[in-house]
Amino acid sequence: MPDTAVPPAGASILAIEARGLAKHFGDVRAVDGIDLDVPRGMIFGILGPNGAGKTTLLRMLATLLPPDAGSAKVLGFDLKESPHEVRGSIAMTGQFASLDEDLTGRENLILLARLWGFRGQNAKKRADDLLTAFDLADAASKQVKDYSGGMRRRLDIAASLVVTPGVLFLDEPTTGLDPMARKSVWRMIRSLSEAGVTILLTTQYLEEADQLAARIAVIDHGRKIAEGTSRELKAATGSGFLHLTLVDAARVEDAELMLEEITGNKPQRSSEGAALSLMVDTPQNANRALAALIAANIELADFSMGAPSLDEVFFALTGQITEPKNAEGDV
Repeated sequence: MPDTAVPPAGASILAIEARGLAKHFGDVRAVDGIDLDVPRGMIFGILGPNGAGKTTLLRMLATLLPPDAGSAKVLGFDLKESPHEVRGSIAMTGQFASLDEDLTGRENLILLARLWGFRGQNAKKRADDLLTAFDLADAASKQVKDYSGGMRRRLDIAASLVVTPGVLFLDEPTTGLDPMARKSVWRMIRSLSEAGVTILLTTQYLEEADQLAARIAVIDHGRKIAEGTSRELKAATGSGFLHLTLVDAARVEDAELMLEEITGNKPQRSSEGAALSLMVDTPQNANRALAALIAANIELADFSMGAPSLDEVFFALTGQITEPKNAEGDV
């Protein structure tokens, strides 16, 4: 089994320590002074709208981009002074598969295993074990160019785990996967964390962060605007959420304007179009909003008042609804 870098003596219990990390592209401040503390063995989530700087932050921590300002250590190794040791301690899966499409899935993994120092039958066994773990054994002899998008994604994640890293960076790890495959990857991520691997992941799936991350940082326009557990972030809004479903979807815009005028908060519309969620400070304000809709003959099919979901917290913090990435990816 190949060796990975050994953390220096006296290394902190933190797997990742960042202070004031910054990266600029011309006039664009992709990452603008971010501090981060990630304990060893934790699954730590990074949330933010498209273009918030999530991928740039991960690429700096993985030594793929030099920071313009600030400092960071990964498993005790300084990014600037010991980049080789950092790279020997980590693995990273990006937003897009980095595989040889003319090779089979098994050939890709055997090649990577040999590059990592596995020899002979050990390289083949490691490849076969990963193919089985990611439910790709039946497609092992197929060229990667004939894989579906979800299969490529699973193979790409498997490729990042040829050697179990100290820190695993996962950038949108389940993009393109169906719900069953996504939950399979979640189980794998949890098992790695239980084995002591620190995982830093970005995701656009709020459920994913809720399910996996022990702590979550929300970044927007390159800055960290909130951090805490899922429960802490939900509590930090200091408000409840009024959930409404209209009988007539054609009246949604009328309802939105009325609710924003009454409460001062912009409602969040569901993808289906007939449901609205609105942050309200008190039950009295919720009652006022409901009374105004009834007075305007806007009929409701359903309504309820409750604690915010993580999705609603994200909306309250950033003013944006989480949506799957487009093909251009994140900054």
